[in-house]
Amino acid sequence: MKEPVIEIQNLSKSYGESRAVNQLNLTITRGEIFGLLGPNGAGKSTTILMLLGLSEPDSGTVKVLDIHSTRQPIQVKRRVGYLPDDVGFYEDRTGWENLMLTARLNRVPEREAKIRAEQLLQEVGLIDAAHKKAGAYSRGMRQRLGLADVLIKGPEIIILDEPTLGIDPKGMNELLELIQRLSREQGLTVLLSSHHLHQVQQICDRVGLFVNGRLLAEGDVPSLSHKLFGDDLIPVTAELDACNAELLEQLRAIDGVAQVATTMQEDSQGVTLQADCTEDRSAAIASAIVHAGAQLFRLERKQYGLDEIYQRYFAGGEDHGQLQYAEHTG
Repeated sequence: MKEPVIEIQNLSKSYGESRAVNQLNLTITRGEIFGLLGPNGAGKSTTILMLLGLSEPDSGTVKVLDIHSTRQPIQVKRRVGYLPDDVGFYEDRTGWENLMLTARLNRVPEREAKIRAEQLLQEVGLIDAAHKKAGAYSRGMRQRLGLADVLIKGPEIIILDEPTLGIDPKGMNELLELIQRLSREQGLTVLLSSHHLHQVQQICDRVGLFVNGRLLAEGDVPSLSHKLFGDDLIPVTAELDACNAELLEQLRAIDGVAQVATTMQEDSQGVTLQADCTEDRSAAIASAIVHAGAQLFRLERKQYGLDEIYQRYFAGGEDHGQLQYAEHTG
């Protein structure tokens, strides 16, 4: 059994009449990358502040590495790195100088700090800009420096709040790949908060769907997809050069194929065929097409990702999402 490193039980926090976090329960285990997914204002940042001991809950408990965040916040901060959505640096100091300052504040010995700083600047791709003032860094460079800054004290957990905000698509992918690689190589536990579906799906082992202070569902994408779409027919689409009545009969006779429809492609170069199946019958469909003598150009089974999961949960608002989850979890 994997070791839990973040344990949240019945956590609630209100600001006046507004409930930011409502009876949150969540466990994150060592070494995993967990994505906290939800729209702006869902309560993600408030949850992070309580994890770090920077905000006190109204009720419930938070334990990080078996330390109570509310009672012993300093101990939590020593072992956890935090990258906010807007990283602050001393603008008139270089990237290297900013890292060395953070190392000193965390009581990392000078010699060790220099070694770590050089290694981390190399890791995040900033070694050539190490002696450039942070005020001249681009947004993407600042986020990379922020990641190095978070890691220089050797944390066991890193918490990233909207880490790719304002970065161009190429820089976003590079930063996410870097986070994933560092997590795997160093055994780091990563909590990544975001409202971008694609980036969460790209690197996270599990995700939690968060809205109006509530965690509506959590799990890996395949398990969430199965809960929500397990009763739906699975569309399998094929592109082939031609399709006759005999082939259609053979396809409809395959066990698990509910219905088959064909459409001519606009350029008249072939036929697009869609089979709706009660289970994945891609291999049997491909085999039938090839054995019938047709040329198969493409075969694709519909995969439900976070886009579809998010829409299914939240299309009708929070109450609808909770109903969907209850229906599919029994």
